[in-house]
Amino acid sequence: MNVIVNGRHLEITPSLRQYAEDKIGKFTKYLSNISEAVVTVSVEKHRQKAEVLLKVNGYLIQAEGATGDVYSAIDEVVEKLEKQVVKYKEKITEHRSKGSDKKASKPVEAETAREGRIIKHKKFDMKPMMPDEAVDQMDMLSKDFFVFTNIATGEMNVVYRRKDGNYGLIEPSR
Repeated sequence: MNVIVNGRHLEITPSLRQYAEDKIGKFTKYLSNISEAVVTVSVEKHRQKAEVLLKVNGYLIQAEGATGDVYSAIDEVVEKLEKQVVKYKEKITEHRSKGSDKKASKPVEAETAREGRIIKHKKFDMKPMMPDEAVDQMDMLSKDFFVFTNIATGEMNVVYRRKDGNYGLIEPSR
């Protein structure tokens, strides 16, 4: 597994890098197919924040934690990731028991500020998938919507979580 440790408004010391790599490295015991882990540590006023993005078989598992100390922020994010890894493994086991062992793609994510300007830009490879796989990926990321390419139509679609607990699918009209 390739572990990348980045710092925003903070210099990554060798001990901090080693601490993050050790903490994230323990996930290889649970998931043997982690291709990459991106750890971003940042400082915002009096708050230390750690974000981790694990890339596993085309799935993304992400979590973030914020505390007053950078090391405890990493500990917090690891605890959150442990829960998500358990959730991921349950989904995989559930899919295998149904005989559906298809891969999901990576999400397109855009976050905007209240003023309406784009403040974050991300690019992801998008692999075609079925709507139910897109719902699984959305749940894994704990997001309210997910943009994907529908394998049946080749069109961009969006699945979203409805307030009643069900899911919706948005398809372009032809």
